[in-house]
Amino acid sequence: MEIFREFTFEAAHRLPNVPVGHKCARLHGHSYRVQVHVHGDVDPEAGWVMDFGELKKAFQPLLDQLDHYYLNEVPGLENPTSEVLARWIWDRLIDQLPLSTVMVRETCTSGCIYRGER
Repeated sequence: MEIFREFTFEAAHRLPNVPVGHKCARLHGHSYRVQVHVHGDVDPEAGWVMDFGELKKAFQPLLDQLDHYYLNEVPGLENPTSEVLARWIWDRLIDQLPLSTVMVRETCTSGCIYRGER
């Protein structure tokens, strides 16, 4: 079974490694949406994989570092693409949660899905 919880935050960033003249090299912001998916067996007594509150508790310290911040100043996010952000989130949660997927959306139509290293 797989469950997920979605989180939202606002943040500014710029992409320092794009070609000269690329619009994303300029400072801009997004309303990010992040889904954290975990997997496991359904506990026969509780009837769930895990309490959604546990997901929220695990993600809260990351949210505190990201919401309304300039992502380029967050250690490990000097080049804050969706892909880098998804891996950054994964690396900070994998020891706490049975992760299956981290999805990052920076616009309504664009995002990244990360499932760990293969």
